[in-house]
Amino acid sequence: MTRPLKIVTWNINSVRLRAPNVADFVAAEAPDVICLQETKCQDAEFPAKAFKDMGLPHLVIRGQRGGHAGVAIASRLPIEEAEVPDLCRENQARVIAARLPSGLEIHNIYLPAGGDIPDPVANEKFAHKLDFLDKLGPGYKTLKKGAKRILVGDLNVAPHENDVWSHKQLLRIVSHTPQETERLEDSRKSAGFSDVARLAVSDEQKLYTWWSYRAADWAASNRGRRLDHIWANKAALEDVKVDSYRIHPGWRGGWKPSDHAPVSLKIKV
Repeated sequence: MTRPLKIVTWNINSVRLRAPNVADFVAAEAPDVICLQETKCQDAEFPAKAFKDMGLPHLVIRGQRGGHAGVAIASRLPIEEAEVPDLCRENQARVIAARLPSGLEIHNIYLPAGGDIPDPVANEKFAHKLDFLDKLGPGYKTLKKGAKRILVGDLNVAPHENDVWSHKQLLRIVSHTPQETERLEDSRKSAGFSDVARLAVSDEQKLYTWWSYRAADWAASNRGRRLDHIWANKAALEDVKVDSYRIHPGWRGGWKPSDHAPVSLKIKV
């Protein structure tokens, strides 16, 4: 029997700056596929050699000039680019997918953060985010039926009460407003995805994957949010090892860390 495939999602906040962090993580955790968001580089600038040296030589990448977008999938196994829905009205590098030899599709999304003002009239960034969320469910319903799909990424929404350090205090803060949480959950359910984190961990337990750089001591204050997600559609869910779901908060610390922790899951292939 082949060993399960280990998939990781991580908003790396500049892949060129933090390639050493990724290399250390790969050496410690041995993922088979790692999905990165906020790579902040054009395709030609992506540090492909560093990933080859990590043992993840197969790449599907989409970058852009300037800004904070960029997504990448690096794999130990051969991969080919897979179809994705058209979700970003600004044509930013935010959605990418790869197909493994087994046929499993891994979709990697970096959803817009949305700025600071939760008003689509006053804040164009928030309007863009809501538009992306509105397109997410319908977009995935247009893809070929029957494929096994895992969707991962920094979705920039903490949907449940215990996905934030204080539900009451964050209801009017971008990432946890009802405008966002309801859209995300509606899209997830309508597209037939399950939220693996909340299959693995009860709704009563706090779960965070992001801690602000603004905190003097992020670990001590522990005012986090679960912005990074792993979803599985019905066809893939039967192969998901739900009890393997892990958030790796130790990697939020150390040398020049991202403000996100990596999240991993194992799936039978």
